[in-house]
Amino acid sequence: MKQFKIMLPTVAEAKKFVAAAAKCDFDIDVYYNRVTIDAKSILGVLSLDLTQVLTVELNGEDAEFEAFLAAKAPGNCSAA
Repeated sequence: MKQFKIMLPTVAEAKKFVAAAAKCDFDIDVYYNRVTIDAKSILGVLSLDLTQVLTVELNGEDAEFEAFLAAKAPGNCSAA
């Protein structure tokens, strides 16, 4: 399992995240406080506080998705 800290400052970024997660054939979870959401659920992801740092846990490996997550690290994002 790998964990990444990300920010999704806009609804558009959240949509891109869910679309990228949906391409992976393994489970991906998003954690915020005590809430756990399936990363492939657009409604679940949009229900989170997108102004906060989220933790993403991968139960598999996909270099392209991991690069996408690295680009969403808190220091790399800015609200549009």
